[in-house]
Amino acid sequence: MDLKGRNFLKLLDYTPEEIEYLVNLAADLKYMKKKGVLVDKLRGKNVALIFEKTSTRTRCSFEVAAHDLGMGTTYLDPKSSQIGMKESIADTARVLGRMFDGIEYRGYGQEIVEELARYAGVPVWNGLTNEFHPTQMIADLLTIKEKLGRIKGVKLVYMGDARYNMANSWMVTCAKMGMHLTLCSNKEYFPEEKLVKTCMDIAAETGGSITLTEDPIEGTKDQDVVYTDVWVSMGEPDEAWAKRIKDLSPYQVNRDVMERAGKDAIFMHCLPAYHDLKTEIGREKGEQFGFTELEVTDEVFESAQSVVFDEAENRMHTIKAIMAATMGAFV
Repeated sequence: MDLKGRNFLKLLDYTPEEIEYLVNLAADLKYMKKKGVLVDKLRGKNVALIFEKTSTRTRCSFEVAAHDLGMGTTYLDPKSSQIGMKESIADTARVLGRMFDGIEYRGYGQEIVEELARYAGVPVWNGLTNEFHPTQMIADLLTIKEKLGRIKGVKLVYMGDARYNMANSWMVTCAKMGMHLTLCSNKEYFPEEKLVKTCMDIAAETGGSITLTEDPIEGTKDQDVVYTDVWVSMGEPDEAWAKRIKDLSPYQVNRDVMERAGKDAIFMHCLPAYHDLKTEIGREKGEQFGFTELEVTDEVFESAQSVVFDEAENRMHTIKAIMAATMGAFV
């Protein structure tokens, strides 16, 4: 399959066959990595990594993946570039597009990465925006396929705040791949109705389904995958912490949830996770709001059903596949 020159901005832009191809390519690249087989097909190429929001996994995944493919990388953090401040997005894209062979963007509105792609003239990859997180989805699909042996027909429940990039991305992914998604949350935290309808329409064609429920008992029963994410992002005010802890506590992933899902269910989280108080923010907020674990209990996070570190590793293999495919490494 030839994806050379394509942007990777959201999975709505890709067919189920193209998504499956990326998952399978990632599996092949992972196998070759484990066997010590070099895949440096893109020697002489260079990519720019724009991080308006910092990240351990995304940065390391892009840098290691690019290195394995033979490419150089330039990392631009919020203090290292004038993007959107002294230089417009369009102008930045046209400058970087003449110096680099690909551009990654991790930051805020989806419109920013879409505008970068419109003007860059080289493949642009979405490392995360407020609306979508497509590279995480390919990693998660690879993990699900490795652990469950299949993708189509898998039942996945997403617990917690369902308004933003992770829940949006899971709606699109499950709809495209014929999976059955349950979004389990307080009604106030349900996603935008327009995207829900779009995804339901796609799911009707692929054999998948999208269900929204406030009932954590029914919503978690007989699921193949239990997924969650942090309830509060860094930099949000104390009011947000207090409200979300109150509103979302019924949707914590704990032992009862995993037992309802079933003994063969797996637990997934895109990380980082507040499963204990061993971080600076965890300790500070735990003391302030009286918790020791938040969206997931430490018991579940450290259990045999948890595959979070396999999932984290797969970020690198799948990002390598995305860059290799869109830059034509194997065409």
